Amino acid sequence: MPAAERETPEPRQTGYTYADILKEDESGRYELLDGEAFMMAPPSRMHQEILGELFTQLHNFLKGKPCKVYPAPFGVRLFPKKDNSDNTFFEPDITVVCDHSKLDDQGCNGAPDMVIEILSPSTARYDLLYKLNKYIQAGVQEYWIIDPQDKILHVYTLEQGYYKISNYNPDDTVPVTVLPGCLIDLSAVFAE
Repeated sequence: MPAAERETPEPRQTGYTYADILKEDESGRYELLDGEAFMMAPPSRMHQEILGELFTQLHNFLKGKPCKVYPAPFGVRLFPKKDNSDNTFFEPDITVVCDHSKLDDQGCNGAPDMVIEILSPSTARYDLLYKLNKYIQAGVQEYWIIDPQDKILHVYTLEQGYYKISNYNPDDTVPVTVLPGCLIDLSAVFAE
C-alpha cells in the first residue's frame, strides 16, 4: 500500500527496545510503540515550514528562560529503564522540557512538559490515537496536534488529572499553558 494511503506507519518488526534503537545505523529514523519499530518517512515541505515557525516562536520566547525547546529529531523515552529495555521511544516534531534532570545527550528521559506533532497522511492515526495514549499515560502536561490540511490546532492540556481539549483556527493566538505568558500566533504558523 502506498505511504500516502496508510493511516499509520507500517511496523518494521516487533520486540524492539531502546537498546536496539541505539544500535541502528543512521539510514533511517525509527520510533517504538510497545516494541514495534516504525520507520518514519521524510516530512513534507509544508510540515517543515510549520515546524520551523512553531520552533522559532517557542525558541524566541524561551531565550534566557530555564525551559528548552527541541525540534525533531529529538528522542523521547517516556518510560525509561536503566538497562535500555524500555520499548516506547518517540521523536516528536517539537519537544519542550523544563526539568533538566530528564535530559541527556540522546534526548529526554521521562515525560516532557510539552509535545507538538504535525500530522501527515501517513501518520495521522498514529499521532491521534497511539501516541496520544502514550503521552497521556506518561503525564505529558500539554500535547498539541497540528492538522496542516484543515489548518486546525488541537490542544490537550492536563488539568487535575484529566485532559481538557481545545481547538483553534488559523487566525487564533494560542496560550501555551506550560509556559505562562507564551502566545503562539497561528496566522504565522499557517501562512503560505
